[in-house]
Amino acid sequence: MRKLILASVLFLAPILASASSEGVALQDANIDLKDKASLQRGAGHFVNYCMGCHSLQYMRYNRMAEDLDIDDTTLRQNLIFTGAKPGDLMISSMSPENAAKWLDIAVPDLTLVTRWRSPDWVYTYLKTFYADPSRPYGVNNLVFPQVGMPNVLAGLQGVQQPKFEEHKSADGQVVQRVVGIEHAVGGTLSAEEFDTFARDLTAFLTYAGEPMKLERQQLGIYVLIFLAIFFVVAYALKKEYWKDVH
Repeated sequence: MRKLILASVLFLAPILASASSEGVALQDANIDLKDKASLQRGAGHFVNYCMGCHSLQYMRYNRMAEDLDIDDTTLRQNLIFTGAKPGDLMISSMSPENAAKWLDIAVPDLTLVTRWRSPDWVYTYLKTFYADPSRPYGVNNLVFPQVGMPNVLAGLQGVQQPKFEEHKSADGQVVQRVVGIEHAVGGTLSAEEFDTFARDLTAFLTYAGEPMKLERQQLGIYVLIFLAIFFVVAYALKKEYWKDVH
């Protein structure tokens, strides 16, 4: 019975997650996995701003460095802060026990977040935190209502305030609904610089979710070319074999 319940939860999780952002227009992340500079910046952003809590438990430091053309010295000095070795997995220094104690929630691994959600969803999520004093960490999110994490990028982006719209609920009461956000206090980055920051981080997470994506797509082209040539050869052989029958 427990296995059935667990399977049902896992099956419904993506559906519920998708429903949570229903009605919110996702912004185009416009990432480029061929842009190594963007991916390198994204790796730095992840290590400095995300890895205190989140892991990439299926990615190794040296695999990342090899794929993104990061030399060993840069890797050790700028991307490894936990005493890990280059061949280790990118695991956060915060243990699950401490996460449960300090945050009262299980902190998700982010290796597959862009495959579960989408790059556009992650990009929009990073940009749409807004002030909400009713929440434990003082912030909420347009695409992830009742979000359970602080906005660790607030110092870069600044503070955004919600824009409300009144509408009637099913029982006839007038309630306020968040329909958008607007900047109230600026951060250390301009709007354009923060867009680039969020895009680089999203690109890196997309790479981490499928490091072989570009190779897979290239291999797919070769397979289609092979099948096209094979079809021509097979058709010619078929005509040759059957010409005397007809």
